[in-house]
Amino acid sequence: MTEVPTIETERLILRPLTMDDWPEYAELMSSPRAIYMGGPHATTAAWGMFCHDAALWTLTGQGALMLQELDTGRCLGQVGINSGPLFPEHELGWFVYAHAEGKGYGYEAASALRDWAFNVRGLQTIVSYIAPGNIRSRKLAERLGGELDAQAPRPDPADLVYRHPHPVVGK
Repeated sequence: MTEVPTIETERLILRPLTMDDWPEYAELMSSPRAIYMGGPHATTAAWGMFCHDAALWTLTGQGALMLQELDTGRCLGQVGINSGPLFPEHELGWFVYAHAEGKGYGYEAASALRDWAFNVRGLQTIVSYIAPGNIRSRKLAERLGGELDAQAPRPDPADLVYRHPHPVVGK
């Protein structure tokens, strides 16, 4: 069984999901903001996604972590490495709650988990599957150094695939 890591950045703690995270997660997944994650979702589907995010750690050695603001303890969103039969490759995904948008939290969290996945977990390649209309996520993938890979397999034929470079150690 893989121990779920806790990763600290300059402003965040990336930590395992808890039941306290469920209400805000469910609210996001049932809202129009979930459109780029296949939603809005019914509560039962959102619960399945929440459990999936936690179960991936046991099943695959990676999964989702919640973004918690270091100073306030407030939950700001989620970042994760998805894998398994629904994902052709290991996928770096993220979301931030509306109150946390535009402050660089997504970049800070995604960078930290990407680096962990490459340097600690030993993954050789990581992609992000992003709906073409999700401009904010596309810009974040590009800021992370991701480049479009038109030849990569994808779970949804409409998705764009951004391939993330291995981070430079010591940068």
